[in-house]
Amino acid sequence: MDVEYKERVKGKDYKCKECGEKFKGVGKHPMCPSCQSENVAEG
Repeated sequence: MDVEYKERVKGKDYKCKECGEKFKGVGKHPMCPSCQSENVAEG
């Protein structure tokens, strides 16, 4: 991925409800990078 593009896209903060991992996600269905769950909450 181009670094310039990545800097322009602002991800939201999410927390996985399954494993508790905190991460930045983009799109309508962010997925936890740790356990691949889509059961996440903003925050």
